[in-house]
Amino acid sequence: MAESGGQEKARWFTTVIMSTALQNHEIAASLQSQHHRVRYSDSVEKGSLIFSLSGVAFLLADTQELLMTEDLFLDRIEKFINIHRNSFLLLSAALHGPKEWDIMFRIQNRFLGSNLRIIPVHNASETVRLMLTIAKTTSKPHVDNICYRMMTAKAQIIEQSSVWKMLHQIQLDCN
Repeated sequence: MAESGGQEKARWFTTVIMSTALQNHEIAASLQSQHHRVRYSDSVEKGSLIFSLSGVAFLLADTQELLMTEDLFLDRIEKFINIHRNSFLLLSAALHGPKEWDIMFRIQNRFLGSNLRIIPVHNASETVRLMLTIAKTTSKPHVDNICYRMMTAKAQIIEQSSVWKMLHQIQLDCN
């Protein structure tokens, strides 16, 4: 826990299910170093990362490899988006030049109208930061946020109090 201005700031941790193919990848090491629970599975699509509590899934692709095996990869994307309703394709390249933008355009045209969102990324740290931001913002507040649960409980207690009922009755009588 880090302190800022006298208040403690809660860290957000989650579980990530990753393709076994990514076991020695820099992204896996980065997630583990940030104390996220990383679980590996052979049953998920190769190159995929699933944030189960958030309901989002990411498919990591290197654009150079994608240029060589485009047809096979398009079939993998099709399978991936049929399984995951909130799916993101992370196209990784050190520099997104004309070839990379062309492949991105072809993928967008092929999957237009689907639930696939395509995001260009440059390196592992940017990729991890982006995935965690999306996963955190789409996670359910009652799963991860203690403050939210405390406020909900407080509101329920207040609504059940006799004073609250009396004030509510007075408001109804005035109308």
